[in-house]
Amino acid sequence: MVWAAFDADGPPGAPSSGAVVPDRTACVIAVGSELLTPFRLDTNSLAITERLNAIGYDIRLKLVVGDDVEELTRVLTDAVRMVDLVMCTGGLGPTEDDITREAVSRAFDLPLEVDEAIVERIRSRFARRGMRMPEINRRQAMVPRGASLVENANGTAPGLWIERGGVPVVLLPGPPREMTPMLEGIVRDRLAAGSSGAGLFRRVMKITGRTESDIDATAQPIYGRWAMGDVPIATTILAIMGQIELHLTASARNRAEADAALEAAVEELRSALGAAVYSVDGRPLEAVVGDLLRSRGLRIAVAESCTGGLLMSRLTDVPGSSDYVERGVVCYSNQAKTEWVDVPAALIDAHGAVSEPVARALADGIRSRARTEVGIGVTGIAGPGGGTPDKPVGTVVIAVVVGNQANVRTLNFVGGREQVKYQSAQAAMNMLRLMLLAGER
Repeated sequence: MVWAAFDADGPPGAPSSGAVVPDRTACVIAVGSELLTPFRLDTNSLAITERLNAIGYDIRLKLVVGDDVEELTRVLTDAVRMVDLVMCTGGLGPTEDDITREAVSRAFDLPLEVDEAIVERIRSRFARRGMRMPEINRRQAMVPRGASLVENANGTAPGLWIERGGVPVVLLPGPPREMTPMLEGIVRDRLAAGSSGAGLFRRVMKITGRTESDIDATAQPIYGRWAMGDVPIATTILAIMGQIELHLTASARNRAEADAALEAAVEELRSALGAAVYSVDGRPLEAVVGDLLRSRGLRIAVAESCTGGLLMSRLTDVPGSSDYVERGVVCYSNQAKTEWVDVPAALIDAHGAVSEPVARALADGIRSRARTEVGIGVTGIAGPGGGTPDKPVGTVVIAVVVGNQANVRTLNFVGGREQVKYQSAQAAMNMLRLMLLAGER
């Protein structure tokens, strides 16, 4: 991060006096031991962070706490001393390991009391489904004294709003289909009223075909100036498999001010980085390529070997891709390359299956059979075995043919089998994208 919020008396280099520095801070706590395993991701914290940033809250802490009432009690006790708002999600279910209510009771010395009106709402919800409410669900009607309820239209557990020393502590259930609409209501009805429209506003630039260090060497002299602007912009560079992302975050008085500053910043970076930037509006590469094909009235066919259908899968992940996708084949064996895509066996014998002549023959063959304007052929060694000194694991050859134009490249990727396959599909789509853009000039 190249800019951080400072107090007015902050160190030299802090944003100029015209900058809007978020003056409200928040902590997000996700409760659940399952979130501390490799099998469940905490996505609620991301949704909460996005909504709070948009109304001017700076997230200072984000924690995941297991189903341990003593641990959560300590976390809650500390959190209200550090921030202006605590948002807690999860642990409001009916079972013994749903410990959020009890932790709040302990942390703030608020006795739990059963709200019979909540019990009746839960009982009625079960009855509408022809079921009898289990007695254990009475736990969800236990309310810390003085808390106000947050209605849950999609589940049995109500949310709770508690104030401790002027700091709101908001408890929301864990299932996203319940949490998300409740969060929207809290933000709209209670939290946004204290916002003047100021907030943190983001834009993401997606880049492929260049390394992280190369991108940063070009971009840093540009984004390094933005911390001192009237609308300060923080920039984070992230290396993700097959691409680089630049996350731009503007601290502004309102969305219009942020949009103007971010648009100017994006255009400045796009001018410097050129065609390597493939998206500034959130679209994935497959959607960008699909839009280019559709706008030009082109149809595509793909012959894949080492990617095993991944390229076609990504192309068809986009709604409406039937407008431009004609067909794809996975011709993994040499025999399949010959029988399905008309690659001459002699060509494979002479150059090997992983070679530029064979990749070109795959692209030409599938394009001819499908009678499309665009053909792609991919062949390579995904590993972990099969490599040679001349063609090590990670060697991938991609051919893209558009009309009478062709581009064939031999690439070397690092990583395991999954990583090689993904990067191969990414590179194939980017080669096609660049060829289609070049055709405009």
